[in-house]
Amino acid sequence: MTQPTDIRRVRQPAELAAAFLHLFGRLPRLLDLYCCQGGAAKGYTDAGFDVTGVDKDPQPRYPYRFVQADAIAFVLAHGSGFDFIHGSPPCQHDTDCQRIRGNDHPDLIAPTRTALETVGRPWVMENVGGAAAKLRRPVMLCGIMLGLDVYRHRFFETGGGFALTQPEHPVHTVPQAKMGRPVPPGHYGQYVGNFSGVQQARDVLGVPWMNRDGIRECIPPAYSEYIGRAALAHLRPALEVAA
Repeated sequence: MTQPTDIRRVRQPAELAAAFLHLFGRLPRLLDLYCCQGGAAKGYTDAGFDVTGVDKDPQPRYPYRFVQADAIAFVLAHGSGFDFIHGSPPCQHDTDCQRIRGNDHPDLIAPTRTALETVGRPWVMENVGGAAAKLRRPVMLCGIMLGLDVYRHRFFETGGGFALTQPEHPVHTVPQAKMGRPVPPGHYGQYVGNFSGVQQARDVLGVPWMNRDGIRECIPPAYSEYIGRAALAHLRPALEVAA
């Protein structure tokens, strides 16, 4: 039987980020839209990017450079100054929890896509499974693809010339705790809603600085580090021209 490909082995040379520093006097710049508490930012930083986060709300836990602003307005005004753009439009419009509660949230996927396409930089836009049908040819990442003890499926649309290949999805063999409930031994957690076990979630997802609010919405940094390494490889031709 064919074994699933372990995408943790996929590594772009660390010299790519160093080459930016050598040729341009800086690291490659990444714009993190709708950044919240910075799960995606941590992964991109680990991959070798200099990250700037943008969110309409104050984010005192965000660990990198932060601008409080409307994400769409900011990317239209300043996005061309970045080498790569990541956007995570708020997912509440498409989550089961919010629909059950009857809460109304704006759907920002299409407006964000339009803004990203207008800027013309390579980009990725992320959202939850409930929004997957709205995304164009999305790639799905799951925690077990990246060595995490969690499933937490997230979907990524790409554009601006950047593309990802869908990795093989290993079979889920570990049972999953019920949504938001304490995690029994031998189970994976679902860290959503008003869940218990904040420290466990921090450890599993790799986000030790976050509180519950950040954890239940975040992208695990392992996901964005994987994407970030692919993004650096995409930017390689520009380095070769500059060299």
